[in-house]
Amino acid sequence: MTTKTLLLSLALSLATATAASAATSTTPPVELTKEAPVAAPPIPDGPAKPAMEAFRDGKHLAAVELAKPLAEQGNADALFLLGFAAETGQGLTASREAALESYKKAAEAGHKDANYRRALILLNSKEEKDRQEGRQVLETAAGTDPANAGRILGEAWLRGLLSEKPDFDKAAEWWNKASEAGDTPAILLLARLYEGALGFPEKKDAARAMELYKKAASLGDENAFIPLGSRFLNGEEKFRDEKEGRQWLAKAIEKKQFAAYLALGDFEENVKKDEKAALTTYQKGAEEKQPDCLLRVAAFHLEGRGGLEKSEEKGREWLGKAAEAGSAMAALEMASRLSNDAKPDLLGAYKYLVSAANAGLPVAQNELGLLYVNGNLGLSDPTAGVAWFTLAAKSGHAAAQNNLGALYERGVGVPVNYNNAGQLYSLAANQGHGPATAGLARLHAGGLGTDQDLPKAWALASLAVERGDAEAKTLLGDITSKLNGDQLEKGKKELEELKKTGDTKAEAPAPAPVKEEEK
Repeated sequence: MTTKTLLLSLALSLATATAASAATSTTPPVELTKEAPVAAPPIPDGPAKPAMEAFRDGKHLAAVELAKPLAEQGNADALFLLGFAAETGQGLTASREAALESYKKAAEAGHKDANYRRALILLNSKEEKDRQEGRQVLETAAGTDPANAGRILGEAWLRGLLSEKPDFDKAAEWWNKASEAGDTPAILLLARLYEGALGFPEKKDAARAMELYKKAASLGDENAFIPLGSRFLNGEEKFRDEKEGRQWLAKAIEKKQFAAYLALGDFEENVKKDEKAALTTYQKGAEEKQPDCLLRVAAFHLEGRGGLEKSEEKGREWLGKAAEAGSAMAALEMASRLSNDAKPDLLGAYKYLVSAANAGLPVAQNELGLLYVNGNLGLSDPTAGVAWFTLAAKSGHAAAQNNLGALYERGVGVPVNYNNAGQLYSLAANQGHGPATAGLARLHAGGLGTDQDLPKAWALASLAVERGDAEAKTLLGDITSKLNGDQLEKGKKELEELKKTGDTKAEAPAPAPVKEEEK
């Protein structure tokens, strides 16, 4: 396993550090999460009001006791409260089944939101029958409430919860129904879908996306102001309209949506090619502590643009401000610069790296994992490294998938598990990651977790070399020395097959059969 830390060679350009560009700024999608909602249920008028008020005040046990007799009488609000208490474990022992039962009774008693809470629990089930039951609940609800039910159904289909794989057409169908009912969050989700921001690039329809952003904005959804204004200024040339774009962004600024300055600055910098005007605009956003504008100002200082003198000191000062304002990319850049100084400040870099990792940046999570595994801070903690690699790997970060696979292969911080290693190497290899491709080659060459397959190992090692993994050359030479002529020819055919589509389609080694004496 290669254990050198990538942090020491990390050199991000500030141009790419602002990946959250206004040109792609959109409203976030709805989420079908397993986590309980943070906010307590709203307080209704009626017999259950005292119970709801007690729950809101944190008196969960008292609230449940007040709700129980009302629930026995069929009061919908009280039944909903008992479902919420069971779902969240507040006032009642957390119980999925109890929550489902109470929500079902509340829905039957006429509580609309109970259907949605019940459906969300069912949709997040590992059981197919539960997810389909959730679908049926929502489809029934859509008869009278197409907006909310349609929005949730659209996401469920997009996430592949109701089919073997994500279904664009079904998602579009339900979000269209919700949109027709005037649900602006669904309109924005549909716009992102047609824009290609949610996958399915082959279905991209920029004109349709623009039409939907306009619809949401015209209905008064403030979340549409920046995406629409940005696309008028920075989108495809055929859709550009500077006057209208500036008008929508001005409305966003009136609503204190200061990311609008990022879109305006992006227009000045990349469309009008006026760096001084761009800097002035970014500085306006920076005055409002908008993280990405702060990051752009830092870039201008570091690179000496917009009429500024190049200044590492001022650039870092602005990077620090951006990181403090919540920019994960600024924190990562600061970590990189501190670690690459002539006298590296690893503790300072660590502080910024933790900030970026906690903000959910996979690159930072992977780098933090490397720090822990390598012991660069003076103490090795492979278990912590595994935790950070796992977070990044779940986000699809190829390097983290490879690093975690290597830990499973070596038994560092986790028990040796060749099947897990193979699965992780496969995920990274299918993204073109050279060391992960070599990892798969090692498993097949050594018969680790699978039957030994030297031709396949040779093909994978060859591919790893082509993908730039220098260490794979030694592995390839070792495997080649063990092949006879027929095996080498088979390996060459395997390599051709792997390269045919530009995708390895590599599969993790299947578990080796258990020998009789091991049973």
